[in-house]
Amino acid sequence: MFMEERHTHILDLLEKDGKVLVKNLSVQFQVSESMIRKDLHVLEKNNLLQRTYGGAIILKRTIVNAEALFNRIEKDTDLKEIIAKKAYELVRDDDTIFLDASSISYFLAKLLIQNGKNITLITNMVEISSMIHSDLKLHVIFIGGDYNAYVGGNVGFHSIEQIKLYRCNKSFIGCSGIDLISGSISTSMSEDAGTKKAIMSISKELYLMAPNERFNLDGIFIFSNITDFNSIITETDPNNTIVTLLNQYDVNVI
Repeated sequence: MFMEERHTHILDLLEKDGKVLVKNLSVQFQVSESMIRKDLHVLEKNNLLQRTYGGAIILKRTIVNAEALFNRIEKDTDLKEIIAKKAYELVRDDDTIFLDASSISYFLAKLLIQNGKNITLITNMVEISSMIHSDLKLHVIFIGGDYNAYVGGNVGFHSIEQIKLYRCNKSFIGCSGIDLISGSISTSMSEDAGTKKAIMSISKELYLMAPNERFNLDGIFIFSNITDFNSIITETDPNNTIVTLLNQYDVNVI
């Protein structure tokens, strides 16, 4: 196997499992451990992984420039719909729930409206207004404030002051990244981080909606910790490395 083929395969394993071990790669590729270390050194220099004692882990990326909501809605729709369906199963008639502004919240709102859930829905996501119709069973409360197209909703001081006027029994919140070492949950905009904190402060139960890829990403602004949430809702079981790290936080994964 040529060096370039080894590098490709190493990156594929990292994407699948989150980490690789030198000794295992040596056996798999039938080359010396020193050769594998050289491979990992080259890949690290190209910012493709982070070397650790005895191996390497996938390199986390930081999201600096957020995409507008509707651009995010159009990406990875299948997995977002899976997460939205899992979240939908947690909603009961007569619940008061909060949906923050996120692409997964958009799909969850569609399910709640299409299936006529008898609930009170509080949200700062303006785009949900396009789904409202006269026969709607659920009661919708929109949070006002300064509209941000990238967040896809109203955020900032005025939104936070309005959010504090309410109470809800369940909130469903999105994020840009999850740091499994520190346990921090982050987003890419400061106003969004403050608004998410306010939503969390009025909620009895908290659910984080996050695709698996969020375990390998970081936002800039931290707004909470994994331990703040009752459950993390994701599209499929994370790899073993992620599950091991999650176990230390005693959080349920749906």
